[in-house]
Amino acid sequence: MSRRSEEKLAERADLMAEEEALRDLAAGGSGLVGLDGSGVWGDTRKSAKSKSKSKNTTAADTKRADKGKAPARPREPYVPARGWPGAGGGRVGYMDPPTMWRATTVQACGMWPFAAGSGSPMIGVPLGQHLFTGATVCGDPLNWFTRARYISNPSLFMLGMPGLGKSTLINRMLIGLAATGVVPLVLGDLKPDYADTVRALGGQVISIGRGRGGINVLDPGAMGEAAAKIGGDAGEVLKAEAHGRVLNMVAALVTIVRGRPMDDHEQSVLSAVLHHLRERAVPGRPVLLPDVLRVLTEGPDRVRAVTLDRGSDTRYRDAVDPLHRSLLGILDGPLGDTFASETSTRIDANAPAVCIDISGIGEADTQLTAAAMLAAWSDGLGTVAASHALADAGLAPRRWFFTVLDELWRPLRAASGIVDRIDALTRLNRSLGLGDAKITHTLKDAEALGTDADRAKARGFVERAGMVVCAGLPKTEMEDLGKVVGLSRREIDLVSSWSSPPGWGVRGEDEEPPGRGRFLIKVGGRPGIPIKVAITNAERDLHNTNTRWTTNEAAVEQAAARAARDVARLAQEGPLPLALPGGPAALALPGDPGFPATEASAGGWTA
Repeated sequence: MSRRSEEKLAERADLMAEEEALRDLAAGGSGLVGLDGSGVWGDTRKSAKSKSKSKNTTAADTKRADKGKAPARPREPYVPARGWPGAGGGRVGYMDPPTMWRATTVQACGMWPFAAGSGSPMIGVPLGQHLFTGATVCGDPLNWFTRARYISNPSLFMLGMPGLGKSTLINRMLIGLAATGVVPLVLGDLKPDYADTVRALGGQVISIGRGRGGINVLDPGAMGEAAAKIGGDAGEVLKAEAHGRVLNMVAALVTIVRGRPMDDHEQSVLSAVLHHLRERAVPGRPVLLPDVLRVLTEGPDRVRAVTLDRGSDTRYRDAVDPLHRSLLGILDGPLGDTFASETSTRIDANAPAVCIDISGIGEADTQLTAAAMLAAWSDGLGTVAASHALADAGLAPRRWFFTVLDELWRPLRAASGIVDRIDALTRLNRSLGLGDAKITHTLKDAEALGTDADRAKARGFVERAGMVVCAGLPKTEMEDLGKVVGLSRREIDLVSSWSSPPGWGVRGEDEEPPGRGRFLIKVGGRPGIPIKVAITNAERDLHNTNTRWTTNEAAVEQAAARAARDVARLAQEGPLPLALPGGPAALALPGDPGFPATEASAGGWTA
């Protein structure tokens, strides 16, 4: 039998089923009919006449009448496979495949044995969709380290050309981690890219720069407060750690001003001065850098002892004068008064997010940028250490932190001390309860550092990163990166294609480069995960790195109106005269001997 014949028989059977159901409904039945084994519709119901029995019929008569009959077959509901034919019947000629839905085991726990995974990681912050399968891809350094165990180091290193969405992806991670209780720390926002997001999360934004705010590098900050709360031996250990951080911070500032590290005996002198100030500190009055200069001038016995002056004032001055001059350079030199007074705003250890905004410092002011970055990192990591110390003592809940270091090339070039600070962070972040994300443009940023030691340390940032995320990069850069993280030829070609600009003939403000929002996530030797990120309107409003290129439509309309008025006024005045006062000399060009020195010529050429 042909397929067409089978379809005709099926349609005929459906039509017969509908007619039988309609007759059953008209007779007072339920409209559900049965089909016998031969395919012929049987009348399994009683007729309407048999239903209306005589009132005089007894139950015994009914029982005797039923003995001679075959037992009635049970009714079986029947609905045509393609729906009821006819108007409003819902009959279809083609059966669509079932709709597929994706849910977690909590949302669809009853169907869990029949669920199928897509192969994409589903642990962490939702990042976007798989570029080829469309499956949701989730991930972040903290969840992949703590929950999924995909990586052995909670760190991320991101590379990509400018304008392709690197900071936008990190901004999404920041928002998602904050929703799970992780505290984002942006210790030196250079643009700023994250200040608005931190404000929206209810966090704390601290501005640092000339006339904006300052940091007292001698303030132990959260570590000093935690040491007072903990007390005992643990509190003394924390005080010693806070003293070491302050000493290293002042030494870093001196290194920035001098351009070279401090001598060993100068660090001993500085440590003695800090101990002297702590022992004689007045409650409620913070110790400041000018106090260090005062102690060096006074020369107490504790400070003189480490200089080996042997009672000679000349030997003492020879030992402390270089340090004295460097501290004067910090207070009165290029760093201004940023580090000379009390901290304008201290970091709130209980804030849901913290951003230290240093965007007010000019890009050419590299010394102040380096000093502000070092001070911000020292204060921020001190807050992290204080939080863990309180948690270890049972005085506060355990909190995890996520640091963001965007535009890595700027702090790396600012001072060598920052390279050492970041290098230590990449090695110790597991013990610090701290995840981090570092963002830069290319691997060549590390090659621009001043010393071979700094270049070697910066190259190790990529090697030690748990996750490496690539946006659009040139092919030569991808081949160099492939030597570090192991990229296949297909992955190199894919990421290289994302670095292409839009076509020449395309216009419109909504046109984007082909690689914007596309990233490749690499973890060890695993195959890369290509994703596409689509941001929401809320993210777009909070994070726009091109704010200064955004057109002010009102200002454009006002300028166009002024231009139209000027054109109308000039049209009413008529054409300008061709002859200038002075007769034939008016035909001379500017600079000629005969050119008249009139009022019009003195003002230059006008349109």
